[in-house]
Amino acid sequence: MARIVRPGTEADLDALLDLARLGGPGLTSLPECADTLGHRLALSAASFAGTIPAAEAWYTLMLEESDTGQVIGVASVRGAIGVARPHFSFRVVKLAQHSNAAGVNFEHEALVLVNECAGASEVGSLFVHPEHRGGGNGTLLAASRYMLIAAARDRFADKIVSELRGWFDWEGESPFWEGVSAKFFRLPFEEADRMITASNGQFLVDLAPRHPIYLELIEPFARDVIGEVHPDGRAARKMLESEGFSWTGLVDVFDGGPTVTCARDKIDTIRRTTPCTVAVNDNVAAAPSRLVANDAIERFRVTHAPVDICDGNAHIPASTARMLGLDAGSQILVRA
Repeated sequence: MARIVRPGTEADLDALLDLARLGGPGLTSLPECADTLGHRLALSAASFAGTIPAAEAWYTLMLEESDTGQVIGVASVRGAIGVARPHFSFRVVKLAQHSNAAGVNFEHEALVLVNECAGASEVGSLFVHPEHRGGGNGTLLAASRYMLIAAARDRFADKIVSELRGWFDWEGESPFWEGVSAKFFRLPFEEADRMITASNGQFLVDLAPRHPIYLELIEPFARDVIGEVHPDGRAARKMLESEGFSWTGLVDVFDGGPTVTCARDKIDTIRRTTPCTVAVNDNVAAAPSRLVANDAIERFRVTHAPVDICDGNAHIPASTARMLGLDAGSQILVRA
């Protein structure tokens, strides 16, 4: 069964809410709130239409089964973060100390509040319905975000970041939250998560700690999960790393999950993506399966399909052309 990634619309609200319910704790970019998700879909429609500034855009992508129309996954791309207000993270840093009198020289590790990601674009909200994981669905959905960036590079920043969900135990508790952040925000994780959404991040700006937190003063159960990924996010981290993203010491203020970064034009899918002219050809079933996209962002679509590239032309089946809304002679993006 063919799968396609397309822009989210306001008609996707129920499906998006169902995915949010399945996401579990810590998936803060996909809150279980109909009003918030409805606003997100409306913002996405405006983003694809280009009726808002690029830095304010937030694109929501839906993965659906083309035969049934069932939505089975979601992902997103934000034009820029940390613009209206700071986008705080903790950075794990080393603080050197020396005493001639005592004859000692050593280093402390500490968490320091930073706003290093301001202005960067963000890929996130990657979630596939548990019953539809595997079979390349997650890979297609993840890569669709980079095809979107490749389709309109001028809408996105030179630096791309992604925040991965931190470690939660089997009871749904975050050791980092309990051992570190809760001491400053003094709320249950779920309530603090709700406040972030309700206040558009102002809650974090108001109460986040401004002084270094020495790791040696943090209980081991919380210290040991700094930079660790939720079990459901391990595959996402591997996919990000395969695209060229790496962790440089930034972690989420709430759950301690890692923030990974990559220069936009060094992302593997973007580097390998080439514009071609469509040639409709039903005799290419044996051609290699490639990632293909409609490069008109307002009609953006992505799928996997057999493609034969010859002299700048991408020969694709008629069914693929229909799925992507393309005709012979149209422009298409192909990941080589």
